[in-house]
Amino acid sequence: MLGTKLVRLIERHSEALSRGLTEVICTSDRTSDFRKIPGDYLRLAAADVYHQLGEWLLQKTEDDIAQRFRSLGARRASQQIRLPQLVWALTLSRDYLWRFLHREALADSIVQLHAELELQDLLNHFFDRAIYYAIVGYEERQRSTADDWTRAKAWAVSVGLMPPSEGRAS
Repeated sequence: MLGTKLVRLIERHSEALSRGLTEVICTSDRTSDFRKIPGDYLRLAAADVYHQLGEWLLQKTEDDIAQRFRSLGARRASQQIRLPQLVWALTLSRDYLWRFLHREALADSIVQLHAELELQDLLNHFFDRAIYYAIVGYEERQRSTADDWTRAKAWAVSVGLMPPSEGRAS
């Protein structure tokens, strides 16, 4: 892969990238819900993906991406992060990465330009799947929470804590 040098550049700068991304996410009006989450927690999550980007792009399977990002989506749902803000945070992650690459590794030959385009395709493929599976996990968590609430209300009616008229699912 021609873009290996660029992936290694990202991995070497994963800590700085994750700090900068965390600041962008925590200060953006479009991701204000993320201020509920400790910044160090967000930074570590971003650093983990950036630090292992080569693995995510070249070795991880669709199932690996699905598992990681479904879990992330469910976690963000339980943290009361609104879905559009979750999607925007993932979009910011991709955009922040691209701004870094354009700053640090401008192509000065056709071979380097080809490597950047190849990496862009891989990153877009990865982030598109990450966003999709995060949404799937988020929605699964939301449905599970709604089902739990329905069961809790039914139980409250069955043991006499709520009258039947208040206990109906809405």
